[in-house]
Amino acid sequence: MLMLPEPETATPEARGPNIIEFLCRPEDEGVIAAPVPARSMLPDWFRRLPAVDPAHLSATNNALTAKRCMPFFDALATGWILPIAATVRLQVSDEGRTVQAGWEFDRVMVSNHASPQVAGHPMQPRPPVKFHNHWTIRTAAGWSCLFLPPLNRPHPAFECVAGIVDTDSYASPVHLPFFATGADGVHVIERGTPLVQVIPFRRADAALCGVVRAETAEEAAARERIFRQTLAAEGWYRREMRDQRRGGGE
Repeated sequence: MLMLPEPETATPEARGPNIIEFLCRPEDEGVIAAPVPARSMLPDWFRRLPAVDPAHLSATNNALTAKRCMPFFDALATGWILPIAATVRLQVSDEGRTVQAGWEFDRVMVSNHASPQVAGHPMQPRPPVKFHNHWTIRTAAGWSCLFLPPLNRPHPAFECVAGIVDTDSYASPVHLPFFATGADGVHVIERGTPLVQVIPFRRADAALCGVVRAETAEEAAARERIFRQTLAAEGWYRREMRDQRRGGGE
């Protein structure tokens, strides 16, 4: 679970619903890596990827790549990236059973969880560990934040655990449990490396009532029509179905 230090008093009523604040100690501003919108930190491999791969374009292959997949791009670009504040070294040994961490920064960067806290977790025997986050996140009344591993951009050395925090009331840094997933050896996690993706949401929007049923004939026809339109013209979903206010993926 996400580790919560002692909270401070929050005043979310004074915060606009379209505002998320990331607060640090005054002496840390400009020193620790700052959160950034996820769409401004797309992976290098994705930026380099062409929308169409000319080497595979043919009469039977449109050669479209993930660059043209709007669901893939929107997952990359949604919310904010919370990076590691300063460089950390993780030393993994005993086939992942032992993890040690070191750093030069003057704040605690990593600490340990007890393995019984996650008894039966599929990552075991790898022990649970915890990155210390030095940013406080504040949102408007009724808004929470989902913390999860950066979408579509796995890191080879670690994977953080997902969790939800009510950031309209909990105004204190949220630390980030993780499992070291790298092979035995030393892994350097450079300052600014993405740790988690932070996606704000209104709790009222999450309280949807679910309905499970068979589709009607009209709904089946709509489904088939949409599927065929998707196949009939490249980029149809991007032009006709996707919320254009979020911009394009290229």
